[in-house]
Amino acid sequence: MKTRMNFKKSTAGALIVMLIFAALLTGCGDNGEENNSDVDMPTVGIVQIVEHPSLDTIRASILTQLAEEGFVDGETITVDYQSAQNEQANLKPICQKFASNNYDLIIAISTPAAQAALGETTEIPIIFSAVTDPLSAKILTNLDTPGGNITGTSDAVSAEMIMDLAREITPDIQTIGALYNSSEINSVSVIEDLRKYAQTNGLSVVEAPVMNSSEVKQSATFLAGKCDAVFSPIDNTVASTMPIISQTLNDAGVPFYVGADSMVNDGGLATYGINYTILGQETGKMAAQVLNGTDPGTIPVLTIKDVKIYINKNTAAQIGVTFPQAVLDNATVLGE
Repeated sequence: MKTRMNFKKSTAGALIVMLIFAALLTGCGDNGEENNSDVDMPTVGIVQIVEHPSLDTIRASILTQLAEEGFVDGETITVDYQSAQNEQANLKPICQKFASNNYDLIIAISTPAAQAALGETTEIPIIFSAVTDPLSAKILTNLDTPGGNITGTSDAVSAEMIMDLAREITPDIQTIGALYNSSEINSVSVIEDLRKYAQTNGLSVVEAPVMNSSEVKQSATFLAGKCDAVFSPIDNTVASTMPIISQTLNDAGVPFYVGADSMVNDGGLATYGINYTILGQETGKMAAQVLNGTDPGTIPVLTIKDVKIYINKNTAAQIGVTFPQAVLDNATVLGE
């Protein structure tokens, strides 16, 4: 009888020990969950209309700047990058995903991407980049005090400055070809400025708008037979097909003036434009501000004012153009 009592006591003691151990494990589990919740990382969705050197440079610079500000992908933030592959229909489901998953920040690279993001959420902060004309695009109504949930950086270029440069390099220009995607508001606004410039300076403009990349070679060939020079703004369809366009125009000996440094690097003759690395850095700084708690509606839109001359000497040699010394003295040479 005594032995059975000892057995029962031993069994009861073991059960108590097991229960205490289980309670300790449960406590550790709770602490682990709390620790996990403490380290939940903000999620940043990046949407880009298409991949081409200008926009890719912006995205890379944004991520580098965010890392410098302490927001490192995979360590302190989670980045979900999506490209629409130059199909505007793809932008909506991408931005819907970002909104439905309640991401902490959306970075929209290009005008169509910014429009799509704003169409899906008025709550999640949005930082845009490479939006040429945020007002014409109806993304916001005031550049200094955007209000709402969106702000960003503009890559606005001056058609007047680029055309003045073109006439300095190739002074015999009388007819300018305009190659652009007529569905990109960012391009349409610059082409409108080109028309005004031409009218003021006694020049004529021949337009060959395209709707997609499959039309660019035909349009470039058409303009090569009609114009003394061709101009394209910062147009995503044009930028993503630069090798085709530049080869077509260079073979025809027609100067191709463009809106971005990367487009010069890809075969354009020259531009008066901004540095896209700097644009991305400034966008990254804004994104870091928002991740740190700043209301995006209180951050003024930044338009990069530091523009430079970019030239391609290989293209010039191919089409028989000699750059004036005054241009060479102030230019950054690309494409070598």
